[in-house]
Amino acid sequence: MTRKTACLVFNPVAGQSNPEQDLAQIRELLEPEFDLDIRMTTAEMDADEIAREAIADGAKVIIASGGDGTLSAAADAVVGTDIPLGVISRGTANAFAAALELPDTIEAACQMILGGVTRKVDAALCNDRPMVLLAGIGFEAETVEKADRQAKKRFGMLAYVMAGLQQLRELESFTAEIETEDRIINVTAAAITVANAAPPTSVLAQGPDGVVFDDGLLDVTVVSSTTRAGAIAASFHLLSTALNENAAERDDVGYLRAERVKIRTDPPQKVVLDGEIIGETPIDVKCIPDGLTIFVPKEAAPPSAAEKLEGLPDLIVENKVVVGFAD
Repeated sequence: MTRKTACLVFNPVAGQSNPEQDLAQIRELLEPEFDLDIRMTTAEMDADEIAREAIADGAKVIIASGGDGTLSAAADAVVGTDIPLGVISRGTANAFAAALELPDTIEAACQMILGGVTRKVDAALCNDRPMVLLAGIGFEAETVEKADRQAKKRFGMLAYVMAGLQQLRELESFTAEIETEDRIINVTAAAITVANAAPPTSVLAQGPDGVVFDDGLLDVTVVSSTTRAGAIAASFHLLSTALNENAAERDDVGYLRAERVKIRTDPPQKVVLDGEIIGETPIDVKCIPDGLTIFVPKEAAPPSAAEKLEGLPDLIVENKVVVGFAD
């Protein structure tokens, strides 16, 4: 029988476990069936560069092991190709695996890859950069920026909670223009999230009744809380509804789905893309239907689509005379 070949992109500084033991376990599980080309990420060489280099060298399978940044970067390299991506999560949050309903342990992830079942899911482009998970504007971007690598190493997921509480003390709202294919929506907001895929723990993305990652649409959530107490209440409500797979029902939370969305803000707001700060608004996000092929444990049925904008402050919705975007 011909052995399969794959490039393993491995981040040795991800998470809080022993990287040598993790790599040994991965090799023990996969090498009986795969010829592994193991390539380590470094400060100078990120996962996307390594994966692209491996693809240029003829790799037919990319397996990425690390935190969300490593997994998203490796996914960026295979978006728009038919090269399947295997995901072995070893990070602090493991949002990538949770968002795409993948295992978050080494053994289960390797068994999934060995099973050989693949599935096409959506990807996206944000300001022409590949996006697998989400783009956050305002509160979420500021929170991610404050949860630095040292804090995540020391406190794990608690680092995000601590950063979020710190950011709540500095909560500021902004005006936003959200343009879709057929409408222009003006609103006051504290956070806007455009999600292709997101786990329940990405609280500010959880307006709809589940973020659908294979429907050819982006999920946009607007949180308009202007006080610390309101932001805490809205966040708790979003987490609760996400865990119960229900849509948000607060007046200070709105959501919609669209194939493409342009967002302009006043004043300009920081933007986080798949866990990394990339600059400031405006942003232009386009869905790439079936843009990513991943190894999966099983198929999953998506929830129904939903939209709610009523109740958001200073809301103005205009139907566009000409449907589409002027690029």
